[in-house]
Amino acid sequence: MSVCEKEILPMPRSIRVTRKEFLKDRQGRTFADVLDDPEQPFEDVLAFFDNPQRQCRMEEAEIHHDRAALSGVVRELEAQPAIDQFLGSKDPRRTKRLRQAVGVVVRMIMEQRGWKKTGRKGSLGVRAAVAKGERTPGAYHNTGGLAFWFLRAERYERVEGMPFRPVRARNEQSKEETKNRVPAPASITPKHES
Repeated sequence: MSVCEKEILPMPRSIRVTRKEFLKDRQGRTFADVLDDPEQPFEDVLAFFDNPQRQCRMEEAEIHHDRAALSGVVRELEAQPAIDQFLGSKDPRRTKRLRQAVGVVVRMIMEQRGWKKTGRKGSLGVRAAVAKGERTPGAYHNTGGLAFWFLRAERYERVEGMPFRPVRARNEQSKEETKNRVPAPASITPKHES
């Protein structure tokens, strides 16, 4: 059973981001160039994220895998033909703008589902060595990691708090408990008489 079907995430409904809502958003309005460019597959991006199962997987990525929300769907997103073709064949500045716009869509969805930004980024891949200012289409891709085109993505936490503590916090607690633990007395084993 999906975590969205349980009490941990009580909002399994789909959040729909439209072009109009995107342009009303404080960050979204700065990407009007992406929406106005007929070659940009922004409609495909909006259609992709208008899906409750994908939105649920974004939440599950944060809760169960301690990874950026986008990591829950990034491979499927990159497999969309129009998106993959655009990212692999256009000027790197234009593809960067699309990838940034995807981040805004993810933020809008996560915030409407009860999440907030942490101010940290999560890794999605290991970037190929590229000379500074490289303009070759498709040059900015990854050689390892989860995603081929996306390098990093915003991390989120639930506004009402996370249901599980991170391993780092549990480790610190474990260290503290071990430090404060009183050693048990050594047990003495009686000798058997022969």
